[in-house]
Amino acid sequence: MKLITQAALGEMMERAGASPRRRTHHNLHEVAEDPIQRLFVAAQRDSYFRAHRHAHKWECSVVLRGLFDVLIFDDEGAVQQRISVGPEADIVAFEIPANTWHAWLPLRDDSLFFEIKSGPYDPQTAAEPAAWAPAEGTPEVAAFVERLRTAQVGDRIVP
Repeated sequence: MKLITQAALGEMMERAGASPRRRTHHNLHEVAEDPIQRLFVAAQRDSYFRAHRHAHKWECSVVLRGLFDVLIFDDEGAVQQRISVGPEADIVAFEIPANTWHAWLPLRDDSLFFEIKSGPYDPQTAAEPAAWAPAEGTPEVAAFVERLRTAQVGDRIVP
């Protein structure tokens, strides 16, 4: 039996805070080839999750701590849906269909979600980044995140 303690989640928050990406994850599945991927993701407010989609794979998430906005986009980067997810929101869990552009936006430090998605994990095909969303570590990220923070349904976030 695998047990996840509050202390282990706290350690994840510390690792996320010390990480250059400002997030970390902990896999429950033991190998990348596992047909069901199960993992915890801890993030700080300033972590950037590039908009992406998973071809042929759904994704189910439960937010356990903190608060996130999850944005759903069309192919051109227009916001189709925006939901707040977490213990302080009405929504605590959701499932995204395969081939859906989406991005996570942490709204609180020390936010944490548990994710389940079909495997196996192949880093070459696991996620397709949106061409209209800047790559991590590029100078355009800060302005892009600011647009995400205020984007409403119907807004196209690409300048």
